[in-house]
Amino acid sequence: MHNSQRRALTNGDGLKATVFFYLALVLVAANASAASPDNSNVSFTSEERNHWAFQNITRPKPPKIDQPDRVRNPIDAFVVAELKAKGLKPAPLADKVTLIRRATFDLIGLPPTPEEVDAFLADDSTKAFDKVVDRLLASPRYGERWARHWLDLARYAESEGFKADEIRPNAWRYRDYVIKSFNDDKPYDRFIKEQIAGDELWPSDPDARVATAFNRHYPDESNARNLMQRRQEILNDITDTTAAVFMGLTVACARCHDHKYDPIRQSDYYRLQAFYANSGADDDIPLVSETELKRYREQLAAWEEKTRVIREKMSALAEPHRRDIIKDYVDKYPQEIQVALEKSPDERTPIEWQMVHKANQYLDPASYQYIAADGAVEGHLKGEGRRRWQELKEELKKYADLRPADLPIGTGITDIAPASPDTHVLRRGVYDEPKEEVQPGFLQILDRKPARIVPPKGVRSSGRRMALADILVDPNNPLTSRVMVNRIWQYHFGRGIVGTPSDFGVKGDRPTHPALLDWLATEFVRNGWSMKKLHRLIMTSSTYRQSSRLDGLAAQIDPDDKLLWRFPRQRLEGEEIRDAALAVSGLLNLKMGGPSVFPELPPGMSPTYSGWKLTREETERNRRSIYVFVKRNTRYPLFESFDMPDTHESCPRRNVTITPLQALNLLNSELTLQWAESFAGRVIKSAGDDLDKQVDAAYRLAFSRRPDNREQQTVKKFFDRHRDIITKRAAAGESLALPPELPDRADKVEAASLVDFCHMLINANEFVYRN
Repeated sequence: MHNSQRRALTNGDGLKATVFFYLALVLVAANASAASPDNSNVSFTSEERNHWAFQNITRPKPPKIDQPDRVRNPIDAFVVAELKAKGLKPAPLADKVTLIRRATFDLIGLPPTPEEVDAFLADDSTKAFDKVVDRLLASPRYGERWARHWLDLARYAESEGFKADEIRPNAWRYRDYVIKSFNDDKPYDRFIKEQIAGDELWPSDPDARVATAFNRHYPDESNARNLMQRRQEILNDITDTTAAVFMGLTVACARCHDHKYDPIRQSDYYRLQAFYANSGADDDIPLVSETELKRYREQLAAWEEKTRVIREKMSALAEPHRRDIIKDYVDKYPQEIQVALEKSPDERTPIEWQMVHKANQYLDPASYQYIAADGAVEGHLKGEGRRRWQELKEELKKYADLRPADLPIGTGITDIAPASPDTHVLRRGVYDEPKEEVQPGFLQILDRKPARIVPPKGVRSSGRRMALADILVDPNNPLTSRVMVNRIWQYHFGRGIVGTPSDFGVKGDRPTHPALLDWLATEFVRNGWSMKKLHRLIMTSSTYRQSSRLDGLAAQIDPDDKLLWRFPRQRLEGEEIRDAALAVSGLLNLKMGGPSVFPELPPGMSPTYSGWKLTREETERNRRSIYVFVKRNTRYPLFESFDMPDTHESCPRRNVTITPLQALNLLNSELTLQWAESFAGRVIKSAGDDLDKQVDAAYRLAFSRRPDNREQQTVKKFFDRHRDIITKRAAAGESLALPPELPDRADKVEAASLVDFCHMLINANEFVYRN
């Protein structure tokens, strides 16, 4: 509000000013709505139609380059041609140690072992690096590293968000699905189809069912009472995420009006959303075969029959309190929700089916979020009732061996109602202000026709998401393959050919190498949408194998290295830093899959407040960072300080900040010191008491190389000076940081000095960057 308007509201003309002010707001809003044309009147300017991202993908011929020694494959031809046009030259090739360290962090997120480095250095064949790349792509560690990139895009988390931030106990199965998909080199078109419509396309495949959790990772508020509004907010999240991740477009602007910059109309937003109109959470997906499921049900029925009398007695004690809990919960819903809950299924409208399904996440005894579960009821029992309840619980335990083990359960989405609710354009995006109805369809700049919807055979589902999946993976779709090859390029080089990986729109960056982008997109599809083949193609190019050496002239012409005149130096992510520290210390537990772990929190951070249940076994706490629990409202502090994204929304590219907290987290952390102690212990085991050998071993573990002469002299000075410091500390009775299992005969001053030296290596820039 302008100052003159504020003054008017405080004087005698306040009422008149208020009326005129709000009348103006109404007119502005009306004009905004009028600017959004109906479906039938949509038109596009030639400028909108000619935007580069909406053009058909053609396969350009690689330029001819007269530097055969720098052109290992077509990627180099495109890159060198752009450099020559600017009068630039590519950097020299990186040395072999730098190259294997770069590739190993790149593909598996861990440092190479000294043995792996030695083997590469000893291999003089022209295919030596190709062998390294193939070995790394075949490693199960590859899936663990590259899944982390995808989980950022999927806004993966294991809790609800909002105030309560309750746990989602089976969300981790989606993480394991993604890891397995990358390791199996699942074709990207199949990967998309499973995540959009796995339940419709492959209903008997547990992986495909769990894959649909991509659209279940929305934040949710269990205490929401306006379920119509909550449904709309969830649909908005799913629509925005689908468009950003698979289409590389920011469509949220079109929720309220036509997109301000891109040729995306408001009707487009709701056409896309209509594919999901009948979708809802499915948090009870049995991940077993029909035979195993039948056996489980038979065993459960036998247990239920044996324990029927006991459970009926417990139910009699609990039922009054259970009714009260549920009544109190339901009474807070709006009247229309309460009416829908009371209706029989055949009386409900499609939208009422949606409302009842959402409410049943908390009212269905089979749901993990059931508000009146035994644990909640037990707190209401008093005196004799509570005593009797405990007796019956003990009796029930006697039959525990008859009860079958819980089935592995997955979470995802599914279709809810027998028919899909209507989808309307919403005036200014307000959930209860519908305008014209729309049918499922893609962006009208690319395809004006409504989508062809065919319900799948043998599945009670609309087929809408299946239709969307087919549109996305159509090789003629100009967005899907371009977007994914750009993402993979970005994760290798730190920046995509398009610098805004989830915004290929007008305000996003234009491609630095448009011909290369299209060539890669066509090559990706030709190779069966194989991500591993694309990795291999990129990494065996001379462009990838360049050194990161600075060239002053090139830096003036292209300061951001967009043309790739050198390999961009990149800082490791927080997860990589932790994994690398655990690896060099010999503590890393390479166990794969399963429920997430809760490592130690810094002192002063309350586990109770944050809901962080510390994992008891140290070896489990030392698993790879991909398996650390992801809590929306409490990101693991080390990861957060190194720019782990907020998981409330999709993250296409992590920020890279430099803050004091990063150094403080590594320097002052008790955990980092424990890693340094184990690191020193590992060095002593391999090098004995010889200081020169110890330093050499430590450098090789931490940096994959030996120290040069200058570094050797610096290290000797460090130890000479540090021995005196440690000796004084010991004399003063201070406790020393020592390697575990240090023999009694060992020189504790030397050992403590080595721990501090190893601590310094973990904190060095060379440890947390890859060149």
